[in-house]
Amino acid sequence: MVAVTERKPAGLSFESWIDRQIREAQDRGEFDNLPGAGKPLGGLSGAHDELWWVKEKLRREEGTALPPTLLLRKEAAAAREAAGRASSEAEVRRILGEVNERISDAIRKPLSGPPLNLMPFDVEHVVEQWREQRQH
Repeated sequence: MVAVTERKPAGLSFESWIDRQIREAQDRGEFDNLPGAGKPLGGLSGAHDELWWVKEKLRREEGTALPPTLLLRKEAAAAREAAGRASSEAEVRRILGEVNERISDAIRKPLSGPPLNLMPFDVEHVVEQWREQRQH
């Protein structure tokens, strides 16, 4: 594979230099057996969307375009719901402990995006609510 830091030789056009790098990589087999080889590109049918490939990449990687602070808010809400459905007190504590660690990290080293507006969960309070829910 060609190093990213390799510089274009003097007297050679960029097109020729790039074409040579591609040809040499093909000769070495670096393009063999790539995912999707021989298959049509997705997103080409239907209405034109300049960002179809970005949306497809996000979908494949189960990503989102939300800022990190909003992602953490969603994660905290999902953790609270999961804690309510947990099958044991230990599971409630584990779920909340993991998200509390991420919340504490974000408070110490602020994330980009809108204000976080989150505090770590009061684990004992949530565990008590979990116990009460099980009694009914």
